[in-house]
Amino acid sequence: MRGLRLVAPAPGGGAGRGAAAESGGSAYDRRLVDALGDLGVDARLVPVPGDWPEGGAEDRERLLAAVLDASAEGVVLVDGLVGSGAPDVLERARDAGVRAHLLVHLPLHEETGLAPARAEHLAGLEARALAAVAGVVAPSAWLAARLPRAAGGAAPPVVVARPGTDAAAPAAGSSPPFLLHLAAVVPRKAQDVVVAALARLTDLPWTAGLVGDDRRDPAYTARVQAAVEAHGLADRVAVTGAVGGAALDAVRHAADLVLLPSRAEPWGMAVAEGLARGVPAVVAAGTGSAEVLGVGEGGAGEGDVAEGDAREGGAEGVADLPGALVPAGDAVALEHALRRLLTGADDPAGPLGRARAAARRRGAELPGWEATARAVVDGLGLAP
Repeated sequence: MRGLRLVAPAPGGGAGRGAAAESGGSAYDRRLVDALGDLGVDARLVPVPGDWPEGGAEDRERLLAAVLDASAEGVVLVDGLVGSGAPDVLERARDAGVRAHLLVHLPLHEETGLAPARAEHLAGLEARALAAVAGVVAPSAWLAARLPRAAGGAAPPVVVARPGTDAAAPAAGSSPPFLLHLAAVVPRKAQDVVVAALARLTDLPWTAGLVGDDRRDPAYTARVQAAVEAHGLADRVAVTGAVGGAALDAVRHAADLVLLPSRAEPWGMAVAEGLARGVPAVVAAGTGSAEVLGVGEGGAGEGDVAEGDAREGGAEGVADLPGALVPAGDAVALEHALRRLLTGADDPAGPLGRARAAARRRGAELPGWEATARAVVDGLGLAP
């Protein structure tokens, strides 16, 4: 098989990124390379330090050198966090005869909280980057359907390679129910919406954990923590920062619901990992996380619920979904969905019990990382 070099940001690279916490994108990169190796592909990560996503002049020269060197060893796949903001590097590589592929975890300009001028600037850079590459790898059909817009027209060929999911023992859950939001504390992940919804549910028994890197946006983290305290939820909602190893296994094992009502989300590995443990999820309709639940797998928008239906827990019905869909950014809809699931939470025939059964079924359907690797092998022509 042909080799592959995945050029990616060095750990800790990028403005505002902490040095230790692993993001969903970096986890995807690492697991993809490992799975390709298991298939017999000569695959390797090529870390490039720099102040990404754009980097300075020296950063981009290092990136160009890495891409050119990698091309001598196999197909070049460039993580969008280094490539999408440095289109001049991809254009210079193309002019040198190297047609790299771009791995887009999420279009840079769709990160919530950017000033309009900054978002417009990043969108322009990404459109150039997409025009300079031979193809794109995307983690979901939802994201693949958005790429033509990001490209400003026709996008290059797209390979959908959904993240794999590891088999896991069923979660034990907790009493009272434990609600787990597992994501970096940034505006796109909507911790503020979660806190606002939970503040309306104090008549029901539950606890919650907002678990994830809390250093990427200190101002937003401070606002979330202040909201927890202002609503009198400090004894029920823990903002813990990132955890790993045994501590991460423990919070997943204790979870009764996974919450990921992100304002934009290409997939939602935390949702898939919950489903693998039989834990249902409440996610935003019209995002890649709905695709994880089995809604809209054919592309963005397919199977989405209307806002009114989502306020009542999803047009499909909680009994049919491994959780519920809510409109992104809508704390009232999130409260309604959670209230429906948490009322009578101990009843196996109740909404939460039925969602758990659906989560076990959906979790058993999710493919592992071998399927991710095979999609890349076939899509990028790595097989001999």
